[in-house]
Amino acid sequence: MSYRIGSGVDFHKLEEGRDLWIGGVLVPHHKGAVGHSDADVLLHAICDAMLGALSLGDIGLHFPNTAAEFKGIDSKILLARTYQLIRDKGYGIVNIDSTLCLEEPKIKPFVIQMRETIADIVNISVNDISVKATTTEKLGFAGREEGLMAYASVLLKKDD
Repeated sequence: MSYRIGSGVDFHKLEEGRDLWIGGVLVPHHKGAVGHSDADVLLHAICDAMLGALSLGDIGLHFPNTAAEFKGIDSKILLARTYQLIRDKGYGIVNIDSTLCLEEPKIKPFVIQMRETIADIVNISVNDISVKATTTEKLGFAGREEGLMAYASVLLKKDD
């Protein structure tokens, strides 16, 4: 058996009047993330973790923010395409552990839906996906609600 572990991190600026997509879920808030795609910080960190586990570069290499085809793209599509890259190399996902760093909004009411959305895309049990959140105690850009960040770790296993 061959196991590979990867980690990913992503950051996005927050601005008034934009949609806030986290974990494939539209989270009601007066600010939303800014990015070339829908700026889903959690899904981007998970993509980077999967890619990193197999030394396949990062999300910017596969889905550059200079490419018109990715302008405004739903990050669930990016996650599905990244998952296909992993499958093409003969690997499946064992589990995903992730952490969001933001002051507001509180994401607890949305965590189950995020886990279910991710599980559906990467074909694993919702019980194998962890989505947690923490504040930065009002410190830094996340603490001032200027942005948010996400970290993810992914364990991959070579297909038998």
